[in-house]
Amino acid sequence: MPDTNGQSKEHETPLCYSSEEARTVLDSLSAHIAIMDEYGVILDTNQAWRDFAVKGGMPKDYDAIGDNYLAICDASDGEDRADARSVAAGIREVIDGGVDEYIHDYPCHSTDGPHWYYMRAVRMSGEGPLRVVVSHEEITALKLSEEALRKSEAQLTKQKVELEESNIALRVLLKQREGDKSDLEQKVITNVKEMVLPYLEKLKRVNLKPKDKTVVDIIDSHLNDIISPMMQKLANASIILTPQEIQVASLVKDGKASKEIASILNVSETTVHFHRKNLRKKFGLSNSQTNLRSYLISIS
Repeated sequence: MPDTNGQSKEHETPLCYSSEEARTVLDSLSAHIAIMDEYGVILDTNQAWRDFAVKGGMPKDYDAIGDNYLAICDASDGEDRADARSVAAGIREVIDGGVDEYIHDYPCHSTDGPHWYYMRAVRMSGEGPLRVVVSHEEITALKLSEEALRKSEAQLTKQKVELEESNIALRVLLKQREGDKSDLEQKVITNVKEMVLPYLEKLKRVNLKPKDKTVVDIIDSHLNDIISPMMQKLANASIILTPQEIQVASLVKDGKASKEIASILNVSETTVHFHRKNLRKKFGLSNSQTNLRSYLISIS
């Protein structure tokens, strides 16, 4: 069968390693590896296993060969005794054939900081006496990343809860503000109707000069505008008018011509035309045939 380069693999032979090459491969692995027999006796270890043992206080030439790993786990009585018992039980299951593989991760902290390891036990394949390979790979970086992720998720959850609580409080405040605003508007309307307009009505019945009567009518008109739906609709639509634009709009709605408005406000007729143009623009009537007065009456 040809490979990707078009060359035949029919005559390829499997790689065969000498004992020296196998030792080199075993010692090059970062995992701490031990090979043991069916009784848990260690038959061989790699360099990483031996280095870790020396780091833990064993003599420099210590290789653990001949030690019974299962007995060591069974005899553990320190803080790691629960993990040691679990490891011994798992390896025995592999030896007995109850499982093909046993895995276990555990903490193994030291003076230089926290450490975690991933332990794996499997049967060696092939004929011959039963052999079990036990490996311990450090997974500290992975565990620290997982812990950092858990803390971040917990912090995000906390912030989410706080944000939801803030939103609830804000909605309550906004609802209260709307209620206060409505109460205030109602008070203004009531006060104008009950405390101001009656006096204006009396003033209208007095014999006034035409100009004074016009001023009273304007005051009356403006007060009615304040409490009218038109002003509320303008506010709700976020249409901002200048004080003089409001005056012009009120007089236009009342049917006053530009010349009359100019006389009442004591401004030029050109100024009135300027304000009328701005009002049409703000109301979106620039390119419409809609009459400005008709529009103002429709929103009143």
